Amino acid sequence: MTDSAPAPFARVTRAWYVACASSELEDLPIARTLLGTPLVLFRGPDGKPAALLDRCAHRNVPLSLGRRVDGRLECGYHGWQYAEDGRCVKVPGLCGEAGKPARAVPRFAAMEQDAFVWVYASPDSDPTEGPFALPTLGDGSVEVRRVVEVESPLTMTLENALDVPHTAVLHRGLFRGGREPRRIKVRVTRTAGGLQAEYLGEARPEGLAAKILSPSGGVVTHFDRFILPSIAQVEYRLGMEAHFMVTSICTPLEDFRTRLHAVISFRTRLPGWLVKLFLNPVAMRIFRQDAVILKAQAGALRRWGGEHYSSTAIDVLGLQIARLLRLAETGETGPGSPEEWAREIDLEV
Repeated sequence: MTDSAPAPFARVTRAWYVACASSELEDLPIARTLLGTPLVLFRGPDGKPAALLDRCAHRNVPLSLGRRVDGRLECGYHGWQYAEDGRCVKVPGLCGEAGKPARAVPRFAAMEQDAFVWVYASPDSDPTEGPFALPTLGDGSVEVRRVVEVESPLTMTLENALDVPHTAVLHRGLFRGGREPRRIKVRVTRTAGGLQAEYLGEARPEGLAAKILSPSGGVVTHFDRFILPSIAQVEYRLGMEAHFMVTSICTPLEDFRTRLHAVISFRTRLPGWLVKLFLNPVAMRIFRQDAVILKAQAGALRRWGGEHYSSTAIDVLGLQIARLLRLAETGETGPGSPEEWAREIDLEV
């Protein structure tokens, strides 16, 4: 038994992650951590985001303590200035020698999309594909964004976001657990890029909330999705009246710390402002309950020196998420088409 040995979690570096919301990156540089690596974000002369290792090449002072000067990043200690590509382009008091390779810091590809600043986790790379594109529910939909940070590894955070069985226990009365469980089927499909669980025969939620959101009833359509490397998505339709999608974009800050940028989109017969009044406190209470249990789980992982799990068929996505992350870490992929891995599972919810 050990109190400090880190668990061997997958680190997928050839991938895009959300570093911050666009609104957070303004005139001042900001510090962020990605997969244990300290980064500094700033806007270049054209206003586009840039990301560098948060360490001045001169005396290792964090560049995030500096400022922007004409679209360059100036160190707050001796004033060395860096361009978006990490080259030092000015050393105050030094003539004619700036810009040598030794006077540079690693740069990380950065781009702005869907009101997020995304950073590619592998330094000095030029990825050919962009980051995950946030889906939309179309005209008339309403969007709510929240940021939650949990003391938990990425793998456990993703599993929690997509784990149906725990909702009837941990979130009893908020989400499920208010009636006798019913038997349904889950169709799980795995592709090279992720996983999808389709829940077949799920009963319409009971209680006042369901009656308000979908007064006419109707068939429940429920999908849970994992999209490499760090997207957890839950989609619900209640008949023809209500459509909800929660997209959790997870950023692994360190082995035991993950930040979730949750984007909740919905469309109902009710006014958006009225649904928000109900949705906000319920969603945040669920997030807080998850954060508490994930912290406790992470503490146990540290205490016992890693993962010691017993799994069953109803642990629908967790083991497959871990497997795909391991493959992605080494540059491998899963099966090339959905038909190569699919199965059905019986589950009570």
